[in-house]
Amino acid sequence: MRQTAGAKARQLRLERMQALVKSSGPALLSRVAELLGVTEMTIRRDLAASECALSCLGGYVLEATLPAAGEKYVLAEELDQHTVRKRLACQRAATFVADGDMLFIDCGTTMVHFASALPADIALTVVCYSMNIADILSKRPNTQLILLGGLYQPSSATFYSEEAVQYLGRLGVNKAFISAGGADPVRGVSCSNFHEVAIKQAAIRSATERFLVVDESKLGRVRTAFFSPLDVFSKIVVGGEPEPALCRQFHGWPLEIAAA
Repeated sequence: MRQTAGAKARQLRLERMQALVKSSGPALLSRVAELLGVTEMTIRRDLAASECALSCLGGYVLEATLPAAGEKYVLAEELDQHTVRKRLACQRAATFVADGDMLFIDCGTTMVHFASALPADIALTVVCYSMNIADILSKRPNTQLILLGGLYQPSSATFYSEEAVQYLGRLGVNKAFISAGGADPVRGVSCSNFHEVAIKQAAIRSATERFLVVDESKLGRVRTAFFSPLDVFSKIVVGGEPEPALCRQFHGWPLEIAAA
């Protein structure tokens, strides 16, 4: 009898979660637990024990089918895409870094080039949450590295935890360099991994200056996970020459074009 009551309670929670995600999109795990009056571990167990189209990823409850719609991002598959233009964008973005800055560096293959492009002879403090970025920065003699921890996400070589988000909000980052899978003048800036959203947003809130660093193929694109309007960025640093139609769409925005 107890098992039957427990199963019914679990089914009711799953139905409420499905309704919430359907109406409002991905929801913070902590918020879902609060709304349902149970612990986060209970929510994780509910999802793990069911065959519903929901999953828990990076501290969010979301539709498990979302990444399958052509939006799945795997770091290894992106390494050779638009490499020259990414490098151009990062070389230009690195010119905005000064001695003594405290930086946040986002994840992704673009930011690998940015970490490599940082001037070698200046002192920096750098916050990151990506293993491949940290590996580059750890070899710099004048850089104090802060690596945010948490659950490792193999698809993007990143770490995520709610504690890391809170810690990032307490740091005095003066310049944040953010990557994205899409940047649209109307629909804002987006990526493919929901577990990156809270970290990106915390960095944007914390920083005095924010720089969006993308290659031109990202302009006009929209990915599944929205994380910011475009107008929060001091500069949008673009590698490669955008098509004229895209230039017209982004007219009036602070574009920094880095072309070969």
